[in-house]
Order: sequence, then structure tokens, then C-alpha cells
Amino acid sequence: MPDQSGRLDLAAGAGWQRVSPRYVVVEIVGTIVGGLLACAAAAALWLMFEFQWALYAGAGVAVIALVTLILEPRRVRSIGYQLRQDDLLFRRGIMFQRFVAVPYGRMQLVDITRGPVARWLGLADLKLVTAAATTGVAIPGLTEEDAESLRDRLVDLAESRRAGL
Repeated sequence: MPDQSGRLDLAAGAGWQRVSPRYVVVEIVGTIVGGLLACAAAAALWLMFEFQWALYAGAGVAVIALVTLILEPRRVRSIGYQLRQDDLLFRRGIMFQRFVAVPYGRMQLVDITRGPVARWLGLADLKLVTAAATTGVAIPGLTEEDAESLRDRLVDLAESRRAGL
């Protein structure tokens, strides 16, 4: 809600909905698979063509993957959304925080996607598309029930706001 200065109240406890804690597993699996594939490619280059730099690149990828694994739980806890009177406010990020407000009347498509690991854990991603490409938002790691009820609510709100234009 705007305060007296006209700024948004972005406090951590001000009605933010968080994603499921199980979403950490999805992110960890993705990081491990990506890290292993990159390390395997670097090892293949080193073994097949004796590129010394590939060995160092593989070690660098392994270090980056390890740091990413350590930060993953905190990064997932930073993801949240708020349903406000006129818009949906989305946030994510630890060091580089991103806040996006999507007006209900500007929503053109609300989509639910499920990857294989997320589907196995009963999770889904909710994607909101607007006419402006920069304001598209994806809320990851919602339970399937939450994603479906949020989709239905957002579609109802978007239809009622567009009718009032």
C-alpha cells in the first residue's frame, strides 16, 4: 500500500505470499544437472583435445555450482507476491532485487507450466503475460492447487478490470 510519501510499502512482512519450500529441490536439481553437464563437456574437451583451459573452466563451473547450491535456499525464500487492489506485485532476488507490479487490467494471458521435477513435487509455475514484454512475470514454485486458484482469481480480476476500461 502506498504510504504518505507515495512510495510502495515493500516490507518483508506486509502481506507477501511465498512460494513452496519444496521449490528449493527443483532449483537444486537444475543446478546439479547443469553443473554436471558443463563439467562433463569441459572434461571431454580436456581428454579428447588436451585443452588445458578446459580443465580450469570445469573447475570454475564446479565452484560456481557449489556457491549457487549454498545460496539456493535463501534465493527461493526471497521470491514472493502480493495481490493488491489494482495489481499483482512480484518480488525476487537477494543482492539484485526485482519488484514488478502488473495491473490486473493489462493481463492478457495467465498460464500454468509444470516441469518434470516440479510436477513430481506437486509444484507449478504461474506465468502472466502483458502487452509489454518487460512486465511479464513468472511466479515459480506454487503448489498446483495454489497455482490453479490464483490463475482463476487473476483471470476474474483481469476480466472485470478490462470491462471497466
